[in-house]
Amino acid sequence: MRVIADLHLHSRFSRATSADMNISGLSRWAKRKGLDLLGTGDFTHPQWFRELLSHLRPAGEGIYEHEGTRFLFTAEVAAVWNHAGKTRRVHFLLLAPSAEEAARIARELSFFGNLSADGRPTLGVRAEDLVEAVRAASPRAAIIPAHAWTPWWSIFGSNSGFDSLEEALGWAQPEVFALETGLSSDPPMNWRLSALDRVSLVSFSDAHSPTRLGREACVFALPELSYSAVVEAIRTKDPRRFLFTVEFFPEEGKYHYDGHRSCGVVFPPAETRRHGGRCPVCGNPLTVGVMHRVEELADRPPGAQPEGAIPFRSLAPLLEIIAQVLGQEPETQAVLRQYLKVVDHFGSEFAVLLDVPSSEVERAFPRLGRALEKVRRGELSIRPGYDGVYGEIRIPLAEDSPELPLF
Repeated sequence: MRVIADLHLHSRFSRATSADMNISGLSRWAKRKGLDLLGTGDFTHPQWFRELLSHLRPAGEGIYEHEGTRFLFTAEVAAVWNHAGKTRRVHFLLLAPSAEEAARIARELSFFGNLSADGRPTLGVRAEDLVEAVRAASPRAAIIPAHAWTPWWSIFGSNSGFDSLEEALGWAQPEVFALETGLSSDPPMNWRLSALDRVSLVSFSDAHSPTRLGREACVFALPELSYSAVVEAIRTKDPRRFLFTVEFFPEEGKYHYDGHRSCGVVFPPAETRRHGGRCPVCGNPLTVGVMHRVEELADRPPGAQPEGAIPFRSLAPLLEIIAQVLGQEPETQAVLRQYLKVVDHFGSEFAVLLDVPSSEVERAFPRLGRALEKVRRGELSIRPGYDGVYGEIRIPLAEDSPELPLF
């Protein structure tokens, strides 16, 4: 069975998150997206955990169901500690084998911080101690460094991270078998570090609103849908079970390039070095982005691919493609109406992005089909994101016949 999974997301109890990130909203949008498995997000938050228990029903080993959508208990926590004279801030994604073990993990973590303050709690704990506490509560739980390259709150971040997994995780390094690449990097960027060959590279949305679900995901082929099957597919990097990851174009991520948002300055790494790491407008330090950090730590050239690497597919979200076709912003009601029309016609967003031939899409929605084919071929221009500003994808549509209907 093919399983498209998005296991990193947040409930409405996390800061800066949509009120629609409730169980019904998640279930409804999972169907629209074509997601077979969602993380619950935020299981450490007491109120959200109670809601999960009241709405979800067991549907297999470690799997729960609401209105036809399957869930697996997940959470993200922020660990803060001092190391080598510097404050470190790293986010970790947690996968729990069951609701009962999620509850035990939350009890252990409550000793390090206030779990009620935020759906993604800030804990005063070293990475080694976090791993030890989670493992003591649930030996089969998975601990995954989240969005590993973003400048803040990540294991390799330029502002508060480390230069290696060994330095960050200490004795617990062998216990971590996967790394979330984040929106601003993709597998080829991570393949440039030979030290990452031993871990699986996973991709999830980190969604704060329902429309963002599935913008990154993992695609599996599993004999059954269970916690063990999902985690073992990731752990073993078995290409028969872990088929590929769905990726944002990394340039579109908020921290791909270096820059200074206040001054509108965006630089590739070489230009940042030429300016001594300073903004040429105001003189303040530039925010060093993901591409720069990858180049700093890489021991392989661009284009290197390690043996056994899991494939990937770079896609643009359907809302963004439709917005380009209509010449509007993705958040507008006109774009949403057309999105729902397309999804209703083909069954789901992932059906359109992954499965339906672009010629078939073109027969039903002429200009959308042409735009989709260009995205699949990578015929795009992208203005890279920087310092918290998303990049912008442009699909060349000017040569399309103006008499073609939009939809």
